Amino acid sequence: MRDINQKIIKFNYEQNLKSEDFFISSSNKHVYNFLNNWPNWEKNFLNICGEKLSGKSHLMNIFQKKFKGIIFDAHKFNNNDLLNIKFHENIIIEDLNEEINEKLIYTLINTIDQNNKHLIITTLKPISEMDFNLIDLKSRTKNFLIQNIKKPDDELVFALLIKNLSDRQITIEKKLVNYTVKRIYRSYSNIFDFIYKIDEVSLKKKKSINLSIIREILGD
Repeated sequence: MRDINQKIIKFNYEQNLKSEDFFISSSNKHVYNFLNNWPNWEKNFLNICGEKLSGKSHLMNIFQKKFKGIIFDAHKFNNNDLLNIKFHENIIIEDLNEEINEKLIYTLINTIDQNNKHLIITTLKPISEMDFNLIDLKSRTKNFLIQNIKKPDDELVFALLIKNLSDRQITIEKKLVNYTVKRIYRSYSNIFDFIYKIDEVSLKKKKSINLSIIREILGD
């Protein structure tokens, strides 16, 4: 019998960010519809917030492909990027938190405002609740429209489990997926952690996923 603690070769699964692979549910439909209503927004500043792995990057990729624009990592954004935004109508800053260059982001917001462009910033929590040191920046964040991705509902949890397990070529009975949906803790990170553990067990034990394995991973 093989040692189940044998070294596992982990494969890098390609993240699919196509529009048709974004599953819409009551958790994110309001955000999806809001983005698709561009440019008919009340303001030119939008903050999309939601926990890690909630689909913010996927939404930004869909938006960028449909309406054009440019995407930056908040922690890599620099003065050269500030010069390049003049060529784009929509500017997207991803994963912003309190550890960014506050003066640079403040300058970016002013530039967007002066040139009547659109700015979308993604964060874990609402940007208006962030504790920035720069008073002027903190004041500016109050002017953002806020769209919050909610915790995943049953429909979305089911879809995420089926899609991601299928991508890993793991077959699981529908009744086991339903069992999991009813018991798993409602957070995106927890759902993907569960998927990772299922993948790990599947590779180690070389056996189909059963109720016993599901219960063990869920901690039932």
